[in-house]
Amino acid sequence: MSKYTTGEVAKLCGVTVRTVQYYDKRGILVPGELTEGGRRLYSEADVSRMKIICFLRELGLPIEAIRELLSEEEPGKVISLLLDQQEQTLSEEIREREEQLRKVEELRDGLRTVKDFSFESIGDIAYTMANRKKLKKIHITLLLTAIPLGVFQWSSIILWITKGIWQPFLVWVLIAIPCSILLSRWYFRNVAYICPQCHAIFRPSFKEAFFAPHTPATRRLTCPSCGHRGYCVEVAREEETA
Repeated sequence: MSKYTTGEVAKLCGVTVRTVQYYDKRGILVPGELTEGGRRLYSEADVSRMKIICFLRELGLPIEAIRELLSEEEPGKVISLLLDQQEQTLSEEIREREEQLRKVEELRDGLRTVKDFSFESIGDIAYTMANRKKLKKIHITLLLTAIPLGVFQWSSIILWITKGIWQPFLVWVLIAIPCSILLSRWYFRNVAYICPQCHAIFRPSFKEAFFAPHTPATRRLTCPSCGHRGYCVEVAREEETA
């Protein structure tokens, strides 16, 4: 049966000699034989054990957990349970890292749109990022509410063109106008805007917001705090507290 020195075990397992000695001191990898001169010799089983230890360490398991694990009568079952737990932990860490990466990318994209860089600008971008899910929910609600009106509109138009029946289109007009006003009022009650000049968050009047030129993420408004007129970033309105 082959015997291996500390250096040979380290080379076979891709670790340093100090690592093998450390595991020896911790009682995790005990040499199968000691020579008269005190030289440590490891068996093939010891090498296999060392490879398992290295594998578990790569998975992130702590030394103490590995030591207790290898002392179990049925380590296979415990390893399976530990691997399940480690998989869950790593999956959660990956999700957190991906979320952090997404925020970094969004912040970088936001900074590209800022002409005059300042820490207030970063604050605006961070606020917009944190607010994005809430704003998206508002947009989805508005879209789902408007879809039936759109279907009714095109159905009535097609019926008018193909059958000459215009009454449904008139009904749509009578319904669409007040519904559009109500939906718009609801929408502007639930959103606010960040001034790029003074970074104030404000709500414009319904008339100004309704008729203002806009993009999917901004609207050209006049800030009531500093009087600046320009495209302001749209965000979901925060609940007011007493």
